[in-house]
Amino acid sequence: MKLLEKQIFPDKSGMVKIFLEQPDDLWLVYNLIAVGDVITSQTSRKVNSKNQSRVNINLEIKVTAIDYSKGSSVLRVRGKNRVVNEHINAGSFHTLELEKNKEFTLEKKVWDTKAMETMEDGHDGVVGYDLGVVLMEEGLAHVFLVGNNSVSKHCAKIEERLDPKTGLNKFFESVLHAFMKHIDWNMVRCVVIGSPGKIKAEFHQYILSEAQRSSKLKSIENKKSCILLVNTNSGKENCLNEVLHNITVTNFIRDTKASVEIKAMKEFTDLLSSNSDRACYGLKSVEAAQELSAIKTLMITDELFKNAEIAMRKKYTGLIKSVKEAGGKALVLSSMHVSGEELAKLTGIVAVLRFPMPELDM
Repeated sequence: MKLLEKQIFPDKSGMVKIFLEQPDDLWLVYNLIAVGDVITSQTSRKVNSKNQSRVNINLEIKVTAIDYSKGSSVLRVRGKNRVVNEHINAGSFHTLELEKNKEFTLEKKVWDTKAMETMEDGHDGVVGYDLGVVLMEEGLAHVFLVGNNSVSKHCAKIEERLDPKTGLNKFFESVLHAFMKHIDWNMVRCVVIGSPGKIKAEFHQYILSEAQRSSKLKSIENKKSCILLVNTNSGKENCLNEVLHNITVTNFIRDTKASVEIKAMKEFTDLLSSNSDRACYGLKSVEAAQELSAIKTLMITDELFKNAEIAMRKKYTGLIKSVKEAGGKALVLSSMHVSGEELAKLTGIVAVLRFPMPELDM
């Protein structure tokens, strides 16, 4: 995304004007916008129900809800209009759609540390992907990209009834088409094919054979050493987590943000089951642990962090700062990554402790 204008004042209030250059900018903006912010952008509205005529207007809304799903090309922001014009009343609710090639202004009462980091990370940066993943079983496949920004993107679902005459070949052809459409071999570090049984090996052999026959698939031939085969329970979407916890896969992406978060969540869940006095979850318990500088690693979901009231955002920001000043690590996990989804099920805020604290009430 391109930063067109920036005005941040000493009290941390201020505005930025942003231009969305590519669809992947939407997840950055999704993490940047919070309930209570003010968005200004141009949109069109129907003004005459008889002839369906529309006019372009500038809409300024105070955000009440944000709607964005993985892989979507549009981010919808709903809120209350703040400016009267001849077509729209102040106080009425409207939805702005943000998408590629759209310009908008974002105002915040407080630009906290996380918001500033998100903006700087996205400003004129390229959203890249470290990992391509194909999950499959007979007749079903999913294609994913896992980003250097710790976001997992569901690119395609392939579901076909197998023809007894052609066997798996037609299905493999469809999967390969989606595979090549969404995975840029010049960008990803490796591609993982995950499945139960032997179908992953059969698909692997199929794509290597096709690569030798077609110059359009030369990238597969050149990168065949970067293809990993991993056992999974099924080819269903939820098995992405199994792939990301596979030790061979994590070694390929070990220095990425996604890998750091995966390892941190694994350490927490392992401790929760084997040494629960060194793990805690819930804001009350986490705050009590930090009062004694007991937190080794703090993890919080971006959803919890950005959707809270300003007072709560300041509390979370202060908690992160306190943990870092005490020598601990603080991670804000994306809700659009499997680690963030896992964290959300555990109240959205957890901590790995330096020493046991059995007295914490969770």
